[in-house]
Amino acid sequence: MFHSFKNACLAAAVAVLPMAAQAAGLGPLIDPASLDAALATQDPVVLDIRGGAFAEGHVPGAVSAAYGQFRGPSDNPGSLVPQDKMTEVLRGLGITTDRPVVVVHQGRDQTDFGAAARVYWTLKSSGVSDLAILNGGMNAWLKAGLRVEKGAPEPVSPSDITVTYSDEWLATREEIKDIVDGKTSAELVDARPESFWKGETKHAAAAKPGTLPQSKYFTHDRWFGSDDPTLIKPDLIRTLAAENGFEQGDKLVSFCNTGHWAATNWFALSEVAGIDGVKLYPESMVGWSQSGYEMANVPGLFRNMLNKITGKY
Repeated sequence: MFHSFKNACLAAAVAVLPMAAQAAGLGPLIDPASLDAALATQDPVVLDIRGGAFAEGHVPGAVSAAYGQFRGPSDNPGSLVPQDKMTEVLRGLGITTDRPVVVVHQGRDQTDFGAAARVYWTLKSSGVSDLAILNGGMNAWLKAGLRVEKGAPEPVSPSDITVTYSDEWLATREEIKDIVDGKTSAELVDARPESFWKGETKHAAAAKPGTLPQSKYFTHDRWFGSDDPTLIKPDLIRTLAAENGFEQGDKLVSFCNTGHWAATNWFALSEVAGIDGVKLYPESMVGWSQSGYEMANVPGLFRNMLNKITGKY
């Protein structure tokens, strides 16, 4: 999709856009060697979101915070964790708004990166400004031969952070409805594979298959290099943003099934390509489909029955 490209001047302009957070601190991406150096000089909170894998080996001094703590219930996993609950989570992790945080995922594949991007988005929306994701995750750290600690996490001194979600990067269900109804204008970008967008398959928790009306798709895995699909490629991101007409001033809303893949698109466009005001619709199609609002690409009765028979959902 998005094959209606803009002119070469736009491509050149977007190609030189800065990584939005780079000048301010460690992020938005950090490589293993740079994180190793920062451990001694900048005292970041290294937030390991892998859960049980933490004890088997982690970045020295890391804090364990399983991804599930940043997710909603099983029937709508992309929904925002309530502010009071997220306040409790971040206080227990020792997170403050003025200390750098580096998010560490396993680094298995592109989908794995989405977990780190969703946590990054949640922290940024909670008021944490100096943020980074370890590019390539724990696998990249191990590949670099850097120090590893094993065992349970050490006790953390609680912080006094109070979470109030910013609406700068958040699109609510009501805002999406206003876009669909034509009351406001924005480009709705579906991060899912084409089969989801076409309504040929669906998430298990979605009420029905389909996509948001007026949406186009740009799959989350396109930002990764073909030579190593676990690494986000900043130069590739800026090139693809330019080629596909994503530019400064656009009103962009990223969504998927549960705000996981969509977080990667948000991260690429907002934090790396540097486009201001890109929003994430966290509950995405699972929440939207449960609302009963209008959807596009919903299969007819016969196709729906056939999809169920063939096991597509």
